[in-house]
Amino acid sequence: MLTDLECRNAICPPERKQARFSDSAGLYLQVSPNGSKRWFLKYRINNKEKQLALGSYPMVSLTAARRARDAAKQQKATGVDPVQARKVEKLKAMNPEGDSFQMVALEWHTKQIPVWSEGHATRALRQFERDLFPWLGERRMVDISPMELLAALRKIEERGAIETADRGLMLARQVWRYGVATGRVGRDITGDLKGALSPYRGRHFAAITDPVQFGTLLRAIQAYRGGPIVRTALQLAPLLFQRPGELRAAAWAEIDLKAALWTIPAARMKRGKDGKEHGEPHLVPLPTQAVAILRELHALTGRSKLVFPGERNHERPISENSVRTALISMGYTPDVQTWHGFRATARTMLAERLDVDPLVIEAQLAHAVKDANGRAYNRTQYMAHRTRMMQRWADYLDELRSEKAPGSLP
Repeated sequence: MLTDLECRNAICPPERKQARFSDSAGLYLQVSPNGSKRWFLKYRINNKEKQLALGSYPMVSLTAARRARDAAKQQKATGVDPVQARKVEKLKAMNPEGDSFQMVALEWHTKQIPVWSEGHATRALRQFERDLFPWLGERRMVDISPMELLAALRKIEERGAIETADRGLMLARQVWRYGVATGRVGRDITGDLKGALSPYRGRHFAAITDPVQFGTLLRAIQAYRGGPIVRTALQLAPLLFQRPGELRAAAWAEIDLKAALWTIPAARMKRGKDGKEHGEPHLVPLPTQAVAILRELHALTGRSKLVFPGERNHERPISENSVRTALISMGYTPDVQTWHGFRATARTMLAERLDVDPLVIEAQLAHAVKDANGRAYNRTQYMAHRTRMMQRWADYLDELRSEKAPGSLP
């Protein structure tokens, strides 16, 4: 075993790169020709020799080096590799934002922004700030218990926002997984909350799928005596079955009446950030009935940029509530039929009543799916099929509106 005097006097011969002076239990002092002296612990793990640096002499004394050796050997006895544990500690130290829930959540959120749409990023941040940061924000993640997280989520449930509570748990789960990956916390506690919240089965937009009942609705739309802009939106909603935001914000520059085609830019579609910036536009073939309706509206709003400009501000489109209110005024409350529900109506009746290929329907709905052969779906496919389908659908709606209500078209 070494003595402190031997450590002070230890030198490395000039002809050697380094000299080692052994103490005990794997500890040794390594001396360089320039006189620098460093402590190392030599040990084996999985039949592989490793060295753990314990500091420089005399800043780390012989006694301190032995204590560090003993601590490392105790660590190894528990199955932990001291060198690997040292690396993990260094990685943890590289997290400048700290380990509070708010710091980790904001760091994770920032990393998601490049792949999220602006709206999704804003909604996620708003929920953090409203529902989670007030109760958990300043707490270190390692100190937050499952019960504490559950209490914060139940505050959301108490105001009747079951879906929001479910989204809050999903956000917290992502933050905890990121916290585990970056060394802020040892495990994901959100798994402990499985079944602890009120079940949320997802929201379904009310939609009429019975031909007779839907024919009644179409006649009510035809008889609607509200403003011409809202009436036109009502007429086109079941005919084109695009998302409410995509229809009400349509611009005349997107619509080619001669070619009977509506081209919705990728930026206006319900997609992730990459899809909005680099994706293909969504093409909507216009049946003859839609072209006629739009030509009539063009005489009224054709000088505006928007197809459906708002009454007070022509630079902004009509609100979703405008059509919703019109439906309610006709007796179709949100539990019976919604604007968004026209998509479900078309999806169901095209498949069940007109026997249209589901892939063609999904293409027109702008749903990203895979075909039977496993190829990634391309929204520009099936244009000829979609054009025929849209005309067939428009003709079918005319039949329903006229009370003939056939089960299908030939």
